[in-house]
Amino acid sequence: MSQVTTHVLDTAAGRPAAGIPVRLLAGGELLADGITDADGRVTKLGPESLEPGDYCLEFDVATPFLPRVIIEFTIHDASHYHVPVLLSPYGYTTYRGS
Repeated sequence: MSQVTTHVLDTAAGRPAAGIPVRLLAGGELLADGITDADGRVTKLGPESLEPGDYCLEFDVATPFLPRVIIEFTIHDASHYHVPVLLSPYGYTTYRGS
């Protein structure tokens, strides 16, 4: 399993957001990319192990207001980092999931 996974939910439609391109970057360097599946998930995003440090997830959401969502986060240890996104046409929320 990838150390970083994500899940995008379309809160306005009340369903998973399928078909969203996602990129995992570190220091501007692309580490991995994928597209959300029918369940809104990218289960194989990136390496199984990442060094502690700062990372970025970019989501090409293409809503009426947001062309993309960029989430910067820090990995502190070798545990799993799940980064869900709750998306609406004019905003988003994220958190560290389980």
